[in-house]
Amino acid sequence: MDSRLALDANNTGVQGAANEIKIALAVEVRRLESLLKLMVRIEIDTVVYRSVLLRESSGVSLRLFDPEALRQTLEDSWGSVSDAVSRSLPDIFLKLLAFVVILIAFRALSQLVKRVVSSALIKSGAEFSTLLKDVLISVSGASVMMLGILVALSQVGISLGPALAGLGVAGFIVGFALQDTLGNFAAGGMILFYRPYDVDDFVEVAGTIGLVKKMTLVSTTINTFDNQTLIIPNSKIWGDVIKNVTAQKTRRVDLEFGVSYSDDLEKTERVLREIVESHEKVLTDPAPNIRLHTLGDSSVNFVVRPWTKTPDYWEVYWDITREVKMRFDREGISIPFPQRDVHFYKQDS
Repeated sequence: MDSRLALDANNTGVQGAANEIKIALAVEVRRLESLLKLMVRIEIDTVVYRSVLLRESSGVSLRLFDPEALRQTLEDSWGSVSDAVSRSLPDIFLKLLAFVVILIAFRALSQLVKRVVSSALIKSGAEFSTLLKDVLISVSGASVMMLGILVALSQVGISLGPALAGLGVAGFIVGFALQDTLGNFAAGGMILFYRPYDVDDFVEVAGTIGLVKKMTLVSTTINTFDNQTLIIPNSKIWGDVIKNVTAQKTRRVDLEFGVSYSDDLEKTERVLREIVESHEKVLTDPAPNIRLHTLGDSSVNFVVRPWTKTPDYWEVYWDITREVKMRFDREGISIPFPQRDVHFYKQDS
């Protein structure tokens, strides 16, 4: 009766029958109590009947309670449990075996689905970012695994309807409490859709600079150049300026060199152009730009702006800076530094 009520708690017919049984049981318990009082008076052994009262009634008089009755109750209960376990043990074993087998099968299916999705993304020819591919692959595998868990739970007798309803209510409460996390989910979706950066891109986001190594719908993992790992919430990234340094295939190297006012400007410009054009990793298209830029307080400043492929940026920057200093020393071109002349005037007393 209790099992039928658990399956259908709103069935008024079952509920009425259960109430009638409870009333009849209470009447019989009271009759048994009266009989026990008589049996005690005529000194008849009442251990078995007292154990029945201990099992069936919570309002038994303390006079009816003794260690023998408790022992008998425990023995009867253990016997009932042992019988129930021995009868249902094969079923329990089969259900657990089915549960484990289903989980293993769906885990294998999850790995297969991830490989199929990965292969489909590669063969599709669409320009998916690496981050988006990783998220799609992981979500597809997780979805199959979640389905496997639900199927496995149904095999061990857990009703999925109430469980899913409970999960829905719990999800609403948790979502209300974790609004920041949901914001990270939304920001992660926008980043995946608009693709402002990808794996191994050099970016400057949320006040940090480094290489993008991994991304989930909640956070982005960035490795700095001194090998520190930063995990940044996606809402912090999407709500700020995103600077992707390596998004383009080519970059302009901005350099500036100052020479003395007494140096030959045409010779200086010719030397700078020779240095830039002789570097093998400087691009000819776009052409490098070398111009006299400003007349400073203590130097005449030239800007040197060659173009190079993005991975070669720092190599070109350092090589040209080093070569300029060495060539200027050989050519007798001075690189002035700020200085101040102090004049003393002697005044006759």
